[in-house]
Amino acid sequence: MGLEPFSAEDPIFADEDVLRDSHKPENLLERDRELEEYQIALKPVIKGARPRNIFLYGQTGVGKTVATQMIMDRLQEDQEDYDNLDIRVVHVVCKNLNSSYQVAVKLVNEFREPSDKVPTTGYPPDTIYEFLWEHLKKIEATHVLFVLDEVDAIGDDDDILYELPRANDNGNVPVEETKVGVIGISNKFTFRDNLSARVKDSLCDEEIHFPPYDANQLRNILYQRAENAFVDGVLEGDVVPLASAFAGQESGSARQALKLLFKAGDIARSRDLEKVKEEHVREAEPKVKESQVRNELESVPTQSHLTLYALLMLERQDDLPAKSSDIYGVYEIAANRIDADVKTDRTIRDRLSQLKLKGFLDVDEYNEGPKGGSYYLYEFGDIRPDMVEEVLRDVDRLENIFQKEITSY
Repeated sequence: MGLEPFSAEDPIFADEDVLRDSHKPENLLERDRELEEYQIALKPVIKGARPRNIFLYGQTGVGKTVATQMIMDRLQEDQEDYDNLDIRVVHVVCKNLNSSYQVAVKLVNEFREPSDKVPTTGYPPDTIYEFLWEHLKKIEATHVLFVLDEVDAIGDDDDILYELPRANDNGNVPVEETKVGVIGISNKFTFRDNLSARVKDSLCDEEIHFPPYDANQLRNILYQRAENAFVDGVLEGDVVPLASAFAGQESGSARQALKLLFKAGDIARSRDLEKVKEEHVREAEPKVKESQVRNELESVPTQSHLTLYALLMLERQDDLPAKSSDIYGVYEIAANRIDADVKTDRTIRDRLSQLKLKGFLDVDEYNEGPKGGSYYLYEFGDIRPDMVEEVLRDVDRLENIFQKEITSY
């Protein structure tokens, strides 16, 4: 049997890219308050004043990055009306950068040609910062705004969040030459609380919280996108409300709602149907949920991967639930095996708390009275250990760690 010819005919989608993460909508629905706060916070820049440092926080898929792109685009567009302004925006995604040093190297390389990039190891931190200050002195811009997206990936190593906001105050970059501002974007509510006091004072001039969308807000967003994404008349009336309800109950994430709507349409298309129905949304929901969990697992930093590996090894020995001290013992061996920085037990407790917030772990508190004290026991939550292993085996840095599993600790 030969291959069927490729055909551009599609009975379901008019433009499926409208439902993808990469699509930039013309306007951001259900975020008027946040956009207004954002614009007010940056208004001094257009007057030539120093930028206020801004901290945005809210879970994944609630509009933080899209809002930032819109605000930055508008700011750079409006500066054309003023002769004395030259505003540069440096946007870095910190997702796979798990230290201030790595972020600083990434920022330096944003100013360099490909043939002159700084390697990710080999220089002392002070030298990397000196490289950065020199670039900022030479840039000939009135303002530089650093957008650090998913900055929570750096964990408790927050030096970059102290150095950058104080670049002018510390004399590293003369304020009369270039005014430096920082916009930090975090998916974790607890990240801001765990920042050191000196960083909070420097970074958090303005804080803007992006709450989860409710089902009604998600419904409005999906209707807006569906208008251009689908062929007219293919969506049955209960499809968008059901997709919105699922995403609203699960996460309040527009990203999840859009993926659910796309997957429902994709299921109908794969079966050569001419309608997307409620049953397709119900079939799509567990698939999208599992894909989202897998993506979340893949995106956590190396130290969290090592922590999950420790839990996996304990689970293999039927030693879960376990105390953080037992988890730390396995983590320490694993970190040494791959030549990773061995963090303190306190840092790993923070990692465990973050993994709990994602729903990956369950935690129970036990109290054995004055002599035994209180302690927490950790085990896997709404996630299958076999999925954890599949993801960890695909992480390049952990490639060899399963060859000889840790059975004593």
